[in-house]
Amino acid sequence: MIDAAVELVVAADPAAAAEAAGLELGEAARLGGHIALAGGSTPRLAYELIARERPDWSSVELWWGDERCVPPDDARSNFRMAQESLLGRLGAQPAAVHRIRGELGGAEAAERYDAELGGVRLGFVLLGLGADGHTASLFPGDAALDEPERLAVAVARADVERVTLTLPALSAAATILFLAVGADKAEAATRAFSPPADPATPASMVRATGGRTVVVLDEAAAAGLR
Repeated sequence: MIDAAVELVVAADPAAAAEAAGLELGEAARLGGHIALAGGSTPRLAYELIARERPDWSSVELWWGDERCVPPDDARSNFRMAQESLLGRLGAQPAAVHRIRGELGGAEAAERYDAELGGVRLGFVLLGLGADGHTASLFPGDAALDEPERLAVAVARADVERVTLTLPALSAAATILFLAVGADKAEAATRAFSPPADPATPASMVRATGGRTVVVLDEAAAAGLR
């Protein structure tokens, strides 16, 4: 059973899913306002597509859902991925680019981002989905899931420290769009987008409380929801 709060879009394959997500992102860029991007490899094609279709982002202020605590030119940086696949291909740059300064370390970068986000309501947030059910850098069992007020916090991980938007920041967004593809995401997608919400699957706790929550999956990722 699919969560009633979710608008589910099932695309034929990963390329079609990227196109569907890109169209939503492009419309958000046309409307302008505050947009938060996802990292990882899955949204890269969507960014490349929309850079061609909607090259003017001059009415957008750009944010990120999470970032690794690495310099912006590091291969693991979500900012770098967006720079290569989206920003570097645009005809008109965003009015502002609010990068998470991960190179400062988690505590300081999170403190700065939390302050920068004060008074901002995100209009559109693009999120991914991990095979363990995490989204942004909200991981199963992590204390960040219990943060009631702050908009950005540091997250300790075995590989590299991260900074993530919190549930209060994400749930206030006008539109949240999840993009996930592949059979390895099917089990997580079933847990994330079927009731009930469960901290063991953090993505199940992320819903736009006053707006839309859209889930774009390919056929393989949607197998348990059909």
